[in-house]
Amino acid sequence: MNPSSSGWIEKYGSVVQKHQDAFPNFEALYGTLKKSGFVYGLNSSIPEFIELEHSLSEDEKAKINLLHALYFTYRIKGGDDYNIFIERVFEFYGILNISRSGFFDKWFTGSKTSAKLEKLMTSRIYIEDNIISKTFNSLITNSLLFIDVLLFKHFLNDHTALKEKAEEIEYLAINIAYHALSSKEIDRKDNKLSQLLASSLTYISCSENSFDGSYRERLLNNKENWENRYLLDMACLTVWEDHSLDYTESDFIFGIGKDLGFEKTIISTSITDVTEFFKLNMDVIPYLKEKNLAKQFYDSMGKIVKKLILRNSKRLHKELSQSAELVALLSKSTMRDLNNEEKKKVQNQLLDIFKSIPSLAIFILPGGAILLPIFIKLIPKLLPSAFDENRIDEEEDLYRK
Repeated sequence: MNPSSSGWIEKYGSVVQKHQDAFPNFEALYGTLKKSGFVYGLNSSIPEFIELEHSLSEDEKAKINLLHALYFTYRIKGGDDYNIFIERVFEFYGILNISRSGFFDKWFTGSKTSAKLEKLMTSRIYIEDNIISKTFNSLITNSLLFIDVLLFKHFLNDHTALKEKAEEIEYLAINIAYHALSSKEIDRKDNKLSQLLASSLTYISCSENSFDGSYRERLLNNKENWENRYLLDMACLTVWEDHSLDYTESDFIFGIGKDLGFEKTIISTSITDVTEFFKLNMDVIPYLKEKNLAKQFYDSMGKIVKKLILRNSKRLHKELSQSAELVALLSKSTMRDLNNEEKKKVQNQLLDIFKSIPSLAIFILPGGAILLPIFIKLIPKLLPSAFDENRIDEEEDLYRK
């Protein structure tokens, strides 16, 4: 399954049919989403039953985890028709007025609801709808996506005032994060985290809200268990991101937990869970990586190039196997330096191969490296290999029917 190419929502629907009873209740689902990092806004893994041919970027993991969380929230509520689920999710986002499709997106969106939902969910994943800024910015993924799951749960329970509920959860989440940071000595990583959370806000604005501690009164009035569990986990995430928890921070966490109505055992478990997550995933947590702008740019481009080559590896192998002279010259280059004529032959034959593989042909254009993220945004089909990873097999289709 390739979440950067069209058809991935339909593909997930065909795959998940064999795992309908994976989560008997929301607690089981929530626990799994915490282990994957989705609850924390830091996606380190995806559901185990999804088989992948290539490794995924964080934004691709976020797409899969968001759809996965929404679907099983729907399943736990009693829903069993995947097509109805897609319609319900599309209706849900319509009520929230979530639609930031760019000008070019309208050209490439199909008429099916699943195709429209793919574009809509992509707009939810990214903090900004700016192609170039994403290339330079390693913090591209919305860190508050789990709020969508809580709101969808609210929506399925036929609760009204969905937008007001969205504003309330975001208000409490950002205030808790702010005061969690205030309970400790602020460093550069803390500032990165606070910027990431603030940038991920959808329904409220930081500039229009005061952080004076009055939010604690509103916590006492919030009786939704899973909303409160999420807020507690966000508080733990904020104080634990530097792998330390001093006496002052501990008092803050247990004070928040008490306001949310939880016993000490649940609060301690929340701290333990986030600690284990950091131990397992320290190396892949984006906002902890200190990089300058140039380093971020080259890392981002390097990941894109690596992804393209990996996903076209079968076609590259096929093209190379049909070019005996090129293979011979490449073999020679490992033993000695090629002369100018040989280098020219290698260059020309590689360009021919790139022309035969559309996604790699971008490199032959003037400024191809800079244009690459734009092409990827406009034509996601550039990313897959020669084989369509979102193709639904006959067996899967029959199982689904």
